[in-house]
Amino acid sequence: MPDDAARARRRTGTGIALALTLVLGAVLVTGPPEDDDRPPGDACRPRTVASWTTDDALTAEFARYGDDAGRTDDWTGGDGTHSVRLPDGRLLWLFSDTYLGGVHRPPNPVGESYAWRDTGAPLVRNSAVLMRDGRLEATLPAPLFPDPAPDQWRWPVAARVEPRSPGSSERVVRVLLWVRTAGRSPWIYGVPTATEVATLSLPDLRTESIVGVHDQRQVADPSRRVLFGTTLVEEDGWTYVFG
Repeated sequence: MPDDAARARRRTGTGIALALTLVLGAVLVTGPPEDDDRPPGDACRPRTVASWTTDDALTAEFARYGDDAGRTDDWTGGDGTHSVRLPDGRLLWLFSDTYLGGVHRPPNPVGESYAWRDTGAPLVRNSAVLMRDGRLEATLPAPLFPDPAPDQWRWPVAARVEPRSPGSSERVVRVLLWVRTAGRSPWIYGVPTATEVATLSLPDLRTESIVGVHDQRQVADPSRRVLFGTTLVEEDGWTYVFG
């Protein structure tokens, strides 16, 4: 409906969508303001990984959930992993290409000591898994974000919880989506097509709207197309979205 679409654009425009403009504008900043006495280069230091460790408990929980044979229509593995903490403490995990179905105990058909899937295991282009208190508990047995058109699909990337509109006490989840279109080699993982923003209600995580914010179809060379949402950073009331 036109009115609904207009409202969706206004809602999205108050949050993540505006950050796309901020990021594009930010690349023009080449140094600190004139009245800043910090040495050149100190104004915008990149974030770096200082250290990391494996989380054996989290790894074991995903293995438990994925290999559980109690259901044959839930998550058994996925890539493109992102997560966002919800206000009630739950953790929403978002995945790109995802296998559903069952997982068989080892040995596999060639005698190796690994759990395995049937070759016909269902594959969906995106999925969501909820975690509460460190335990995975629910999967929608279908894509959370439906395909926009034949031979196109959506991959969820960065997400955040924010007010529905500036000053509102109601909060929603905004999820950046990459739209890709089936293509020939070398684009075997899809041709970059557009960036969208989805709005999910809380606490039920119902998809309320999906709004396009950055269409790249007019860029003839796919290698020069930019999709936003690789990551996002919240700082001083602003959300910076990177592509």
